Amino acid sequence: MWKVRDDEPAYAFLKESTAPEVNYYEAPIDLIARTGGALPVDREMFINEEPGVGANPNRNKQHAFHFTADNCIGCHACEAACSEKNDNPAHISFRSVGYVEGGTYPDFKRMNISMACNHCDDPVCLKGCPTAAYTKHAEYGAVLQDPDTCFGCGYCTWVCPYNAPQLDPIKGQVSKCNMCVDRLEVNLKPACVSACLGNALDFGVVDDLPDNREQGKTSIPGFPDPEITQPNIRFQQIKNMPDEVTRTDGMSVKYHKGDDGQYRPVVDQKKGVEKKWSLAKLSSRENPLVIFTLVSQISLGAFFIAFLGAQFGIQSFLALRDSVMYIPLMAITVGLAGLGMLVSATHLGKPWRFYRGFNNLRHSPVCREGLGMLLYMVFAGLHLLLMLPANDIFISVFGDWGRFDAFASVSAYLALIAGSVGLYYMYRCYRIRARPFWDHWQTATSFLGTAITLGSILLGLVGIPTLMVLGGDINQLFIIVLGGIVIGSVMEGLGLWRHAIAMDTANNEGSVSHYIQCTVFGKSYVLRNCLIAANTSAALLLLSLAPSAINLGLALLVCLSVLLTALIGRTLFYVLVIPTTMPGAFFWKNKDFEEHARDIGLANMPQVGVVAHDH
Repeated sequence: MWKVRDDEPAYAFLKESTAPEVNYYEAPIDLIARTGGALPVDREMFINEEPGVGANPNRNKQHAFHFTADNCIGCHACEAACSEKNDNPAHISFRSVGYVEGGTYPDFKRMNISMACNHCDDPVCLKGCPTAAYTKHAEYGAVLQDPDTCFGCGYCTWVCPYNAPQLDPIKGQVSKCNMCVDRLEVNLKPACVSACLGNALDFGVVDDLPDNREQGKTSIPGFPDPEITQPNIRFQQIKNMPDEVTRTDGMSVKYHKGDDGQYRPVVDQKKGVEKKWSLAKLSSRENPLVIFTLVSQISLGAFFIAFLGAQFGIQSFLALRDSVMYIPLMAITVGLAGLGMLVSATHLGKPWRFYRGFNNLRHSPVCREGLGMLLYMVFAGLHLLLMLPANDIFISVFGDWGRFDAFASVSAYLALIAGSVGLYYMYRCYRIRARPFWDHWQTATSFLGTAITLGSILLGLVGIPTLMVLGGDINQLFIIVLGGIVIGSVMEGLGLWRHAIAMDTANNEGSVSHYIQCTVFGKSYVLRNCLIAANTSAALLLLSLAPSAINLGLALLVCLSVLLTALIGRTLFYVLVIPTTMPGAFFWKNKDFEEHARDIGLANMPQVGVVAHDH
C-alpha cells in the first residue's frame, strides 16, 4: 500500500463521489454490475505483490482523468511527477504534454494538452496484445499492463489512438500508465494530478465533475475520435480557439473546426509539395515485417496454386507434381514460411519469448495470424514428407516405401485452410481505426495480389526449367505464370487506385499519409505505380507470344520487375502510415526532432530523451 504522509495536502485526496449510475456511453459506472456480479467486491489487487484491500469506498467504480485545457500552463510537472514515481528513464514518459496553436498576432493562442492512458471502456490495446499482457480491472476500471509478460511486438502502440503504451527499445518491452492504483487504494489522486500546478488535471469517478468545473466533454482539438475506444477522460475547454489550429511537432496534421463545432484532422503541408525519392527513408523498424509478409505470401501463393492446379487436373501441374522437383518446390514453400516466422521474431523486443504470441487467441488478430501460419507450415511440411516416398530419387536411394497420396492430400487441404486463416488475419492485423491509411480494403488486395503474383513467379522459376529438362510442354505453365502476374497486378493496382481516391478525400490521418506519399516519397510512389502498369502490360504482351528463349528471358525480366515493385510497395506501406495520436511538443514526442537528434549525435546524450537506435 502507498504510505500516506502526515502532511498530505487536502487537494491530493479524492472527493466523495456524486456520479450518475451510467457514464456518457450508457455503460454502468459500477464495474461489478458490468460483470453481472461475477467478481467479488473486495478482491485484492496484490499491488507491488502485496495483499490487502484499500479503504477507497469507490474502488469498484470506473475512474477517469479530467483535464481543464484552459488551466494548463505547459509546465510539465505532471510528466516529471509520473516519471519520478514510476522510475522511468528519460526517453519514456507515461504522461506527456503537447500543444496546438493557431491565429495571428495579436490574437495568437496556444492550447496545451496533457495526456496519458485513458483506461478506456473498450481498450483496443487489450484486444490487440498477443501476449495477454493487458487486464481491464473491476477496481477503478484501470487498464493495467504487465511489462514482464510483454515480448515487445509493439502492436498495442499501433492500435492505441493516444500513444499511451510506450515501447522501450532498450528494454524491448512496453509499459504504460497504471492509474497509480496504489495511491487510489488509500484515497489519494494519481501523482500527476497531485503535482499539477495550474489545477488543470483532476481525477475521480468518471462523469462526476470535479469542483469548480462546468464541462465534461469527451473531446477537444487534437483528440482522436473517442468512439474508437470510449476513453475515460473528460475535458473542459471554455476559451475559444481559432477555427484552425496546427501542431508544433513534425506531423503534417492540423485541425479544422467543422460546422458542428468539432475539430477534425486535415493535411498541413509542412513537408512542401516537391516530389522526392527518399530511398533511405524506405528502411524502417518494420523491415522484418516487410520480409515476413512478402515471403509468407510467396509461400502461400505458390503452395495454393501448385496443389490446387494439380487437384483440378491441369496438365502442367500434374507433370510438376509427378516430377522429382515437386519435393524441392514444397521444401522452398515450407522454408519460406519458416523464414518468415523467424524474421518476424526478430521484430520483437524480446525474441526468445516468441512462444507467448499465442496467449490471446480470443481477441488478438496477431495471435490468429501467427497460429494460422504456424499450422500452415506444419501441414505443408507434413504434405512434403508424405509425398517424399513417391519421389524417384528417394526410391532410387531408399527403395519403394509405397505411396501415401490420400494422406498427403488431406494434409495439403489442412495447409490450405490454415494458410487461408493466416493470410486473412495477416490482413486483419492492419484494419486499425487508429491508423486510417491501413484501415481500407486495399490492404487485402495488396496481400492477396502479392501472393498470386510472387507465388506464380516462384512456380515458374521451378516448374518451367523442370518441364524443359523432362521434355514436357511449358506453354501451359508459361501462360499460367504470366496470367498470375496479370491478375495479381491488376488486383493490387485497382486497390491502390481506390485507396488513393479514398485517402485523398478522407480528411484524416490517412489523407496525411497520402500527402507524404505524393511528396516526400513522391518519385518512389510514381515509380511503383508505373512498374505495376508496365508489369501488367508486358505480361499481357508475352501472353500472346510463344515461350521462346527470348520471350522466356523477357518474362524473367518481368518477374524481377514484379519483385522490385512488391518490395517498394511493401516498404511504402509501413513507412507512410500516420497514426491518430496526441500532439507532441517541439522537442518532446516529436518524430522529426528524434530523427534529427539521431542524425547529429544529440541522441547519444541520455538526458535528451531520445534513444540513439529505435529498435
